[in-house]
Amino acid sequence: MARQLRTLAEAADLCAARQRITILTGAGISTASGIPDYRGPDGVWTKDPKAERISTLDWYLNDPDVRRIAWQKELHSPARAAQPNVAHHAITSLQREGRLRGCVTTNIDGLHALAGTTGVVEVHGSGRRWRCEDCPAGGDIRELLDLVEAGDPDPTCPRCGGITRAATILFGENLDPDVIDAATLAAQDCDVFIAVGTSLGVYPAAGLLPLAIRHGAPAIIVNAQETPYDDYATAVIREPIADALPWLLTGRP
Repeated sequence: MARQLRTLAEAADLCAARQRITILTGAGISTASGIPDYRGPDGVWTKDPKAERISTLDWYLNDPDVRRIAWQKELHSPARAAQPNVAHHAITSLQREGRLRGCVTTNIDGLHALAGTTGVVEVHGSGRRWRCEDCPAGGDIRELLDLVEAGDPDPTCPRCGGITRAATILFGENLDPDVIDAATLAAQDCDVFIAVGTSLGVYPAAGLLPLAIRHGAPAIIVNAQETPYDDYATAVIREPIADALPWLLTGRP
């Protein structure tokens, strides 16, 4: 096993010499934007395990009360007003330099796109769009949130009257194979892989880091808590993401 780098400055030097950087982001990158994570000490599911019901396909489709709760949570979600933070913007800057091989995220908040990063691989879909369960209709989620705000607790599809929901992947639902293929290619074809703000405990996204290592890329983990892959990483960084990631990607503290 290669010597593990001991400092953020060493890890930044490593990144400075690389031209095809793939970044995997999880909920931790968005906490500085006011969006709580799911599984951390103050996470949404840690505080309220029942909240997982609104993210489970069977519950959502078969229980109108779950859908009503889900739409209220969408309406009042911190993501509605959240803005990208310096970590999101650092990734966009890396892309503008031509050194971003791919940005893969398990987040559904859309903050990477708001920061200007293009071609983001959204493994779990987007909370900024809605979809119908019964027809191909979909659009900006604000369209349906306006209906909820006007008093419709469970808005149906304006095209066919079917069940609507945010265009995210729910528990019990298959991931989009084209999206997974794109994420896999980004991990295989990079010269450094950086995992940011993710526990690396949910697959298949968690499997991208060891995949990158097997294809010869050093891996850097930036996360407050331990992950199952810390011992395999070239560097493990515990500093706050909003401080660490810009330094990693620009070489400047």
